[in-house]
Amino acid sequence: MASICLIIKKNMNRLFLLLFAVALTNCTDHKEDSSVDIEKILSQNVEKTKETLKELTPDQGFARNIPNGQTNWELVGVKDWCSGFWPGVIWYAYEASGDEQLRLQAEKFTEPLKTIAYSPAENHDIGFMLYTSYGNGYRLTKNEEYKNVLLAAADTLATLYNPNVGSILSWPSQTQFRHNTIIDNMMNLELLFWAAKNGGKQDLYNVAESHALVTMKNLVRKDSAIYHVGSFDETTGDFLKGQTHQGYADESMWARGQAWGIYGFSVAYRETYRKEFLDTAIKVSEHYLNRLPEDGIPYWDFDDVDIPNVPKDASAAAIAACGLLELSKFVKNEKQSKKYVSAARRMINLLSDAPYYSGDTNQALLLHSTGHLPHKSEIDVPIIYADYYYMEALLRLQKMDEDNSTELAKS
Repeated sequence: MASICLIIKKNMNRLFLLLFAVALTNCTDHKEDSSVDIEKILSQNVEKTKETLKELTPDQGFARNIPNGQTNWELVGVKDWCSGFWPGVIWYAYEASGDEQLRLQAEKFTEPLKTIAYSPAENHDIGFMLYTSYGNGYRLTKNEEYKNVLLAAADTLATLYNPNVGSILSWPSQTQFRHNTIIDNMMNLELLFWAAKNGGKQDLYNVAESHALVTMKNLVRKDSAIYHVGSFDETTGDFLKGQTHQGYADESMWARGQAWGIYGFSVAYRETYRKEFLDTAIKVSEHYLNRLPEDGIPYWDFDDVDIPNVPKDASAAAIAACGLLELSKFVKNEKQSKKYVSAARRMINLLSDAPYYSGDTNQALLLHSTGHLPHKSEIDVPIIYADYYYMEALLRLQKMDEDNSTELAKS
């Protein structure tokens, strides 16, 4: 009898050790996947935003970049394509904290951008300027005035649509290209889709869908990399040439452009449920992930011949993370969905630590973004849109984790 008890005891000990090892492995895996304390990082970012606001007022302008050797944001005017990102950061800080003072500040920095909605369209960036500011403001406050501004902005953006080509003209003032459509413009379609569902003209949906189709068919190459610029004949609509403006070469893979594609085609699928948009979002995402350097943050262009002695682009990582989180909601395969969430989480983990997280270095949240290297502009510096998409990704991850916790509690 004693020997039987001893055998049972030994087997129980083995079972305990086995269960302990499994639990330890699961905890370790979870820690690696969730190493950043999202709530803590968001809290730090909120406090930093509040500190920066002590030195900025709307009449001074809007944060754009921080040159090397400086600690404060360089400011730009309302018409700069980046003007909406700073109020967008403040709206996200308000969303993360519920601090009413931040809401008031967000409103103050949002208000001056109203003029963009009611002025002739000077570029395609109206979505970047107003959906990031007024769009987040309306989402969080349901202010009817914000809704009216957004509807007017959508109508203004749609004036750049060329039905012969089927896409929105990106840069009306340029002379280098014919009718040009750039991959960045995929990000402005969300404003049009939103307007069509919220009291705007239904043609806005058709414009956005057509633009996405033209971009998909002509700017996404067979190797799944994306041209920065597509030139078209403005009368016949014929595709003339794919080339770059901010990348290393016409046939290279400009990191931020690929990230715009990941996010933009994911949104296009969300709004249209056209399978080709989902397929495109998947293939450009896979190509991006497959080509990432070992440290997980892309160089400014994946094909720069001087890699590794070239700058990184933290903004591309933040944008791609947002896009992958969006895409993860729509892929049919659960394993693939988890892969995209895990990849996005890893990017945010990397951005939330040295050498990318600014800490007390300067007023920005992130360091090491690259804006326009060929023009020697904004190279390896903090840029406001990196902070914007970083905050967006953190909030998305936080919500996903909260939703998962709720589901586990129910089961």
